[in-house]
Amino acid sequence: MSRQGINKVIKPSISKDAYVAKGVRILGDVEVAEGCSIWFNAVIRGDEGKIIIGPGTNVQDNAVIHSDMGTNVLIGRNVTIGHGAIVRSCVIGDNVMVGMNSTVMSHAEIGENSIIGANSFVAYNSKFPSGSLILGSPARLVRKLGKDEIKANSLAISVYRDLVHKYRKGEILGLDDANFK
Repeated sequence: MSRQGINKVIKPSISKDAYVAKGVRILGDVEVAEGCSIWFNAVIRGDEGKIIIGPGTNVQDNAVIHSDMGTNVLIGRNVTIGHGAIVRSCVIGDNVMVGMNSTVMSHAEIGENSIIGANSFVAYNSKFPSGSLILGSPARLVRKLGKDEIKANSLAISVYRDLVHKYRKGEILGLDDANFK
């Protein structure tokens, strides 16, 4: 018997305008909204709970997003999940930047307009309010972000939207692309 019922097939739902790079693995009960980009070798496993990735979010290279023991993952609008980050069964609000190689554990809640610094470890059940600068291992609230700091994630979102256009137009190629010469 599967998690959702007898013999029910669980498969991803990916918006037609989402960008999914080569090498990405998306499995199970996963929703990827419009304007999202999922980059090289990211793994998104919705095999133990649902994963919802909100509009405009970018999941960068080698990130892992996994539902855990029936608990869902909810990622808001215009979120940046940095290279190598691990996100498990948590809630991440809109306009959050999850720094490279950070880990966000099960049942954590990250308020909107927050930044989790690179290499931070957000422990199980941690809760951070909107506008937080979250750093360390274990992660802690360092201070509230200023308006200019909150806007920093918008730059990352814009850069990744531009990259999607360049990849789709064939302006950026890799060794395995047919047009590479």
